[in-house]
Amino acid sequence: MATDGYTNSATDRPKTGIKVIVVGAGFGGLGAAIECHRQGHDVEIYEAFPELKTLGDIISFGPNAGRIFHRWSDGEVAKRMRPLSIDLRKYGFNIHKYDTGEVVINQKTPEYAQDAPNFNGHRGELHEVVFNHAKDDLAIPIHLGHKIQTYFEDEAQAGVVLESGEKIAADVVIASDGVRSKARKSVLGYEDKPKSSGYAVWRAWFPNKDMLADPETAQFCNNGDTFNGWIGPDMHFLFSTIKDGSDCCWVLTHPDEHDIDESWSFPGKLSEVKEALKDWDPMCTRIVSKTPEEMLVDWKLVYRDPLPTWVSPSGRILLLGDSAHPFLPTSAQGATQALEDGVVIAVCLRRGGKENVPTSVRAHEKIRYDRVRQTQKTGESTRDMWHKTDWEKVKKNPEIIQFPRQDWIFDFDAEKNAEETYDDVVKELLAA
Repeated sequence: MATDGYTNSATDRPKTGIKVIVVGAGFGGLGAAIECHRQGHDVEIYEAFPELKTLGDIISFGPNAGRIFHRWSDGEVAKRMRPLSIDLRKYGFNIHKYDTGEVVINQKTPEYAQDAPNFNGHRGELHEVVFNHAKDDLAIPIHLGHKIQTYFEDEAQAGVVLESGEKIAADVVIASDGVRSKARKSVLGYEDKPKSSGYAVWRAWFPNKDMLADPETAQFCNNGDTFNGWIGPDMHFLFSTIKDGSDCCWVLTHPDEHDIDESWSFPGKLSEVKEALKDWDPMCTRIVSKTPEEMLVDWKLVYRDPLPTWVSPSGRILLLGDSAHPFLPTSAQGATQALEDGVVIAVCLRRGGKENVPTSVRAHEKIRYDRVRQTQKTGESTRDMWHKTDWEKVKKNPEIIQFPRQDWIFDFDAEKNAEETYDDVVKELLAA
C-alpha cells in the first residue's frame, strides 16, 4: 500500500458486509462499483442495455479523475487508457476567431503528474477499458439487460424491482442511471421534467480518410493529435484529431429552443450544420463536409434545476452522477464529478459501517453538494465567456479566452478529502 494511503489495495480492506446495488453501468456506475469493491463492500451492477456498445464520441477526464483511475490496479487501468487518449503536449489548443479563422492564442497543455493524468478520448473506447476492469479484473457481477421498474426502501433495506417482477434488496442502492432515472421520484417524491438549456450540440466522430484526401484539411491529420476551437456569437465549434491523427471528432454548440421530451438525441443533418456555419471561417464547413452523415448526432442539452437533495427519505437510495447533477459539456467535468461521487460514497459507507448506512449516505451528500454545484457553474461561465466574447478586449489580452483550468477543481483528491472530513460531517449531521 502506498505511503499516502490512497492507492488501489482492495485486498487490504476488510469486508464491511455492506451490500450495494448500483443501477447503471456508465462511467458513474462503474466507478462507484469499483470504488465500493476497493473499500470492501459487496457490490453488483444492474444495467438496462442488453450489451456493451462502443457508442459516443469525445469525453474528457481532468486530472481529478486521472488521480482516481491511477489508483485502480496500481496504475494498470490508466496505462490502458493512455493510448486511446489525445496527446496535446506538443500541439496545445488553438483558439480561432470565428469569422477570420485567425489563431487568437495557442493555449499550452500543461504536463500532468503521473499519478493524476488527463484523458480525452472516445467515450465508448475508454468506457470499455473501465467496464472490463470491473468485470474481468475485479469480477464484479454486472447484470446486463435488466430494466428497473421501481425502487423501494424501508428503515432496514433498499432495493429495486426489475421489469421481470424480480425484487432485489441490499443495504443501499446507488442510482447512476442518468437524468431519466426512476430513482429521482423515490428521492424527490414527485416527477421532475427536464428543461431545454436553450442549446444543442451537433457531434460527430469519424475516420480521417476524406480529411487526408483534401490538402486543405490533411494538415490536421498529418501532424499527430490536434485540437482547434472557433469561438463566435452564441456558438462554438471544437475539432480534434486523435490517436495520431487517425480519428476525427468535432462538436458544435448552438442555440436550440426545441421542446424537450424524454428522448433528446437525434440523427443530425449536415445541411443544418452548414447553414449554421455559413458566416464562419470556411475551414469549419470544410471539416464538417468530410463527416459521413450517419456519424452525426444532434444532441439537445437538457437542464434540470439543482435538486434539493440526492438522498431518499430513509437514507438508503442515493442519486449519483447525471441522475443527481447533469453538467453542461463546457464544464468538461460531468463524468469526472460522477467518479468523485463514487469515491466518496464508498469511503463514507466504510467509515460508517453496516449499522449506519443512512448516516453515511447523508454524509456523502454533505461532503459533495457544494463542490458539485460550484463545478456545475463553470459550464455556464465558460459557455458565456466564449459566446459573448468582447473581441476588442481579447486583442489586448488573448488569455481571457482560454479554457479555464482551475486548480481547485483539478488538484482535488476526493478520497483524501472524504477520509479527512467524514467524522466532522457526521458530527454536524447528528447535532442537527
